[in-house]
Amino acid sequence: MAILAIILFISIFLLVLYGYPVAFTLGGLSLVYAICFLDASVLTLLPNRVMGVMENSVLLAVPLFIFMGIMLEKSGLAERMLRTMSELFGRVRGGMAVSVIIVGALLAASTGIVGATVVTMGLISLPPMLKKGYAPGIATGVIAASGTLGQIIPPSVVLVLLGSVLGVSVGKLFAAALVPSMMLVGAYVAYVLLLGIVKPSALPPGEAGAIIWDRNLLVRLIKSLFLPLLLIIAVLGSILAGWASPTEAAAIGAAGAIVLTLGQGKLDWATTKLVCQETTHLTAMVFMILLGATTFSLVFREMGGDSFLVQLIERSDLGEYQFLFLVMVVVFVAGFFIDFIEIVFIIVPVVTPLFVGYGTDLIWLGILLGINLQTSFLSPPFGFALFYLKGVAPPEVKTAHLYRGIVPFLIIQVILMTIVVFFPEWIL
Repeated sequence: MAILAIILFISIFLLVLYGYPVAFTLGGLSLVYAICFLDASVLTLLPNRVMGVMENSVLLAVPLFIFMGIMLEKSGLAERMLRTMSELFGRVRGGMAVSVIIVGALLAASTGIVGATVVTMGLISLPPMLKKGYAPGIATGVIAASGTLGQIIPPSVVLVLLGSVLGVSVGKLFAAALVPSMMLVGAYVAYVLLLGIVKPSALPPGEAGAIIWDRNLLVRLIKSLFLPLLLIIAVLGSILAGWASPTEAAAIGAAGAIVLTLGQGKLDWATTKLVCQETTHLTAMVFMILLGATTFSLVFREMGGDSFLVQLIERSDLGEYQFLFLVMVVVFVAGFFIDFIEIVFIIVPVVTPLFVGYGTDLIWLGILLGINLQTSFLSPPFGFALFYLKGVAPPEVKTAHLYRGIVPFLIIQVILMTIVVFFPEWIL
């Protein structure tokens, strides 16, 4: 029976790779296996599982954070932020690249939606970077790397879903993600500045003259940087201070996004309708996958799949770090082919009991998984972020430029992941 559970897992994985809808593959194939190989009474447990998902108030944060992100994306805030940051850093060699990284980090904290951030940053920053004289590889590498920061910078939808699946506090995950995410942003900026010193020809020189601090610049700074930053602090600060749950903080974020969009003069009926439609579409997709994953989890465990894996690991005599390495490789490779939502709901529930058996800190594991998923999003040849960026890049930007440009940022990612593995006390 346990072998059937493993076959079920492999079958679902292969069908998802082949292109079948994830939610219906997870739920449908699991139901077929349950009807064929299990007692019918097992299915009476399913309604309670489904209601458990529906009653999980933490998951209400998902549609609210998605709404917040899409509303801010439609507000045109990204373009204003980039323009203002370019004014501040324009006198530094590689200043525009630094601006893109910082704006990417702010957008990641505001939206948490990787595809939207990469596409937005590609549209508004790649043409001016190329025109200014940046090499295509450097420009695309900076944009792709900064655009995927939404996987790890809180408030991140990835961390909300990981918290739900791992059964840990989303607030604690957000708190633990702050240090590594800031280290990552700092490392990206340091790399660009160091490149400007070591290899000045790789980056265009800064603009001549000093920054003119006048009333207009201060107004632009407040509207394009200070207010979004205030919203991020309000959302994260209320969670970390214990004043609000992640769901309540997400509601604050959604309301704040509406106010910011109104302040940008972009809030109208057409925008509101589009934002609501996209939010509903993404939320429905996430929750259909979640319900399918709930069915799969029930059937997999009733077939003895989890206990079989525990026995297999015990017999193989793998240590905690060896097993962690194995899981990280599987997640990394899976990230080439399927979306993070599918990985979170297919792979993570299967391995979580094994990590519990090892006594692994699940907060630490959640951060590692978040960084790993972000790294796989960037990795050639199948990284999703590279495909998103190539889709909006000018014709002169070739795929080879994207592959070469992203390598230094991948090295930075791997170094950070290694630091988190061996120095967990830094984040915990």
